[in-house]
Amino acid sequence: MTDQFQQAARAILRANDRGGYTVPNGRVYPFQWNWDSAFVALGFDTFDRDRAWTEVETLFRVQWSDGFVPHIVFWQDEEGYFPGPSVWSTGTEPPTSGITQPPVAATVVRRLWDSAAAAGAAEDFRPRLEALFDKLIAWHRWFAVNRDHEERGVVVAMHPWETGRDNSPEWDVPGEPIDISGVGDYVRRDTGHLDAKMRPTKLEYDRYLALVQYGRAQGWDHRKIAAGNPFRVADIGMSMILLRANRDLLALAGMLGRDGSEIAGWIARAEAGISWLWDEATSTWCSRDVLTGRFSGFVTSASFLSFYAGIADPAKDAAMLNHIERIAGKVRYLMPSLDPEDPGFQMIRYWRGPVWAVVNWMIGTGLSEAGHDNWGGKVRADTLDLIRTTGFYEAFSPIDGSGSGGDDFSWTAAIGLAWSKD
Repeated sequence: MTDQFQQAARAILRANDRGGYTVPNGRVYPFQWNWDSAFVALGFDTFDRDRAWTEVETLFRVQWSDGFVPHIVFWQDEEGYFPGPSVWSTGTEPPTSGITQPPVAATVVRRLWDSAAAAGAAEDFRPRLEALFDKLIAWHRWFAVNRDHEERGVVVAMHPWETGRDNSPEWDVPGEPIDISGVGDYVRRDTGHLDAKMRPTKLEYDRYLALVQYGRAQGWDHRKIAAGNPFRVADIGMSMILLRANRDLLALAGMLGRDGSEIAGWIARAEAGISWLWDEATSTWCSRDVLTGRFSGFVTSASFLSFYAGIADPAKDAAMLNHIERIAGKVRYLMPSLDPEDPGFQMIRYWRGPVWAVVNWMIGTGLSEAGHDNWGGKVRADTLDLIRTTGFYEAFSPIDGSGSGGDDFSWTAAIGLAWSKD
């Protein structure tokens, strides 16, 4: 990538920097988001190593005493944002949301550490790694206790927002039993700034808010929520991301001389149980409703995170590679967030079609690590081509490359920097 491209990407990160944390996009998302910050750190690491570490450290400053790390941190008030701190009512200071997000942080911290070590700066950053390691293992322990209480080795999401793939069709059927009668009137910020055809529908948003109300009614006691929440779905994305994150956390434990037996136990549990999310009927990894046992049956971009997670199963890998080849023949750019042959595919509606740079980073990384660099390289090349030709959008149409969602988006700029450096 050209110097001009890198300068533009750096300018976006600097513009969205709020002093220790970065907002995804100032107009639509004016706070700190959990997995956004992790990916943003990858971008900062290409030109400001200290700032990269600070991004992750700032996120973990709000970690709850039980290890939980929220998906939004409301560091400052922003009038008009919905749902804001008063809707969540978690009682924390600073205010936070009451749900989490995909745990990519450990993987990113390992990348930051490897980068520092390669630059001969390992000893300068060792104290910061030591401190973050303790916080990371506490968060992963929280997942093991509160999001896998049946010990299947998967992550059970209690809210679509936890998955990061807010309106994926995987949540439609599991969301039907959610009672939305008490949601009431509200004004959304997203549709005030972006075309509604790119965003979740009102029905979907009503369900999101009903689940927030349920969690608030439980005092954000996550054990109570896990036991009675009307939405409980084993998410293929979070499950694969956590397995990968635990592998990276175990590697960090070895580098620091820490006991990794607990982490190794989590990995073994996942490796033994992750096949619960393999749907033979559609030959794909997909999410599964815990309450009914029903597979979603959807091939989504998250389905291809098995390579990133280090799952090595020749038959399943072959099936997923066949899906990639089939999908590549239907779109101009990989990887659409929903199978383009699905009747519900919509090329610019949030997680029902568009390409997301951060998911592509995980997919492409995993494919290349698994020895499928032809496809890994294509995912990377497509991502960089989208950013270069269209701009730093939140997401992109896999059909014509048009931008979807917010522009000047932090994590898209970060992935552009990270992948243009590698």
